[in-house]
Amino acid sequence: MNTKNLVLMAMLVSVGAALYLIIPGFSGGMKPDFMLTMMFIGIFLFRDVRSVFILALTTGVLSGLFSTFPLGFFPNIVDKLITAFVIYAVIVLLKRVSTHLIGATIIAGVGTLLSGFIFLSVAIFILGVELPFSALFIAVVLPAVALNGVAFFIIYPIVTKLMERSSFTRTATTS
Repeated sequence: MNTKNLVLMAMLVSVGAALYLIIPGFSGGMKPDFMLTMMFIGIFLFRDVRSVFILALTTGVLSGLFSTFPLGFFPNIVDKLITAFVIYAVIVLLKRVSTHLIGATIIAGVGTLLSGFIFLSVAIFILGVELPFSALFIAVVLPAVALNGVAFFIIYPIVTKLMERSSFTRTATTS
């Protein structure tokens, strides 16, 4: 792993954190996690286990620190680690589909759905936070899937074009 990759991953996570902080909450203060979108972009760009782990851990910790959900720190870390490696496995298994923008966007949407499911499951069933799972899933996770899908569809091509113009070597092109 080289310094250029680390810098770009840090930039992606910081843009995600900035978006997360400025996006207003809905449904009782809940908000979509745009750091998740940036984590997915990073996974698509840097398809190696170490990069996925670094992206998942930093995204999980920052999401946990900024979370407005009661006891949201631990569920954020667990959710990002599991989601990142599941999406990494999907990208590796569906290599042909994941190279197209529509396929990549669908994978990111499914990843957001999985992330929301894991987050709510950990928060409600393991930590014992007394909130209605299905209501939160419908009110928060499903809109987040749509918003993250649109954000991914817009941001991913921009980032890849910038990387091509700057002669940045992607791990994705070599795997």
